[in-house]
Amino acid sequence: MGKNKEILEELYIELVKLQKEVISSGMKLLVIIEGRDAAGKDGTIKTIVKHLSPRETRVVALGKPSDKETHEWYFQRYAHYLPASGEFVLFNRSWYNRAGVEKVMGFCNEKEYKAFFGSVELFEKMLVESGFIILKYYLDISKKEQEKRLKDRETDPLKQWKVSPIDQEAQKLWDEYSEARDVMLTKTNFKHAPWFIVAADDKKEAHNAIITHLLKHIKYNNKREDLLDHKNELVVNATKGNIKSKLH
Repeated sequence: MGKNKEILEELYIELVKLQKEVISSGMKLLVIIEGRDAAGKDGTIKTIVKHLSPRETRVVALGKPSDKETHEWYFQRYAHYLPASGEFVLFNRSWYNRAGVEKVMGFCNEKEYKAFFGSVELFEKMLVESGFIILKYYLDISKKEQEKRLKDRETDPLKQWKVSPIDQEAQKLWDEYSEARDVMLTKTNFKHAPWFIVAADDKKEAHNAIITHLLKHIKYNNKREDLLDHKNELVVNATKGNIKSKLH
């Protein structure tokens, strides 16, 4: 068993401890996973939830909004899936679609895009004041690594469900996605709901780093501080300096 796998097995035990705390204390834990196409969002979430109770853990990965949903308050369909007391919910992409793919691909207009930034701060502040714990992770990969992973999707029969027309534009629109990402992280790195940047070119190391970071930032009983108390530079706060220097 490799070192990464040994550490991951110990982290799984800590995640189970955390879930016991979530259930017993009525915690409302929300983790948002964003990132470039092929950045590893699916794999990260599958790793986190592998040994957790399916009754108290939910993964939310919404598709294209329906005609009815496009005429609703933008946050309405997302609000439906927020955690109740005692639940751990992970969003595989979230309301931040508006600041990323919708902006770049022209799926929203400029008025809707600008309105989002004023609304999201109030929305997340309201959630935090209502007792939600929100952690937001942005998975970042290099252009070369993205190209490799997208090509792998095309040839791997087990990954055909991941192939989409948007994938085909990811490399062409690399710079546009970079610009939209930087604006999003800069404008929405709130004190009450901060962003964390994850260097995700190495999937296994990124998984361990995210889980460690998540566990360090939430209180639960019998926490193994010795396992979690080390600096991991793969996950950093989305400060202006880190946005400029750490992202591809």
